Amino acid sequence: MNRNQPTIVDFDPQVLLEHAREAQDRAYAPYSHYRVGAALLGRSGRIYTGCNVENAVYPLSTCAERTAVVKAVSEGEREFIALAVVTENGGTPCGSCRQTLREFAEDLIILIGDAAGRHRQTTLRQLLPESFSAADLPSAPPEPSCPAGCP
Repeated sequence: MNRNQPTIVDFDPQVLLEHAREAQDRAYAPYSHYRVGAALLGRSGRIYTGCNVENAVYPLSTCAERTAVVKAVSEGEREFIALAVVTENGGTPCGSCRQTLREFAEDLIILIGDAAGRHRQTTLRQLLPESFSAADLPSAPPEPSCPAGCP
C-alpha cells in the first residue's frame, strides 16, 4: 500500500484528543509557557504521544508532534492515520512539524483541540498544500563503476 494514499479508518477522535491532553500535561515549556500535547495514531492501532520540550537555547527545543513521530518511527511504525494536537488556544502544528508529518502521511487526519475541550478536524494536505516530498527529489545517480584494478 502506498503510504500517501487516503486512508478510510474508524477511530474515536475523543480518545486521541484525551491522549494528547495527557501529553500536554507533561510538556516542559518554562520559556514560552505554551504547552503542547500530541497523540499520533499508527496504522497498527497504537497511539504514540509527545509533548513539547523547550531548551534555553531555543532552536534546540522539540515540538510535541515531532516527538510523537520520532517515538513512533523508533518503535518501527511508519504509517499513520490521525494526529491530535492540543494547545491552550487550538494552535495548529508549525511548518517544521507539518513537513515532518508529510514524510509519512500526506492525507493524515489532524484534530486540533483547545483547553475548553473544543476541536476541529482537518487534514495535513489542507494545512500543507502543494507540499514537497521524496517524489520531488531527482533519482539517485547510479554508483560509479570501479575502474580496472580496483580492489
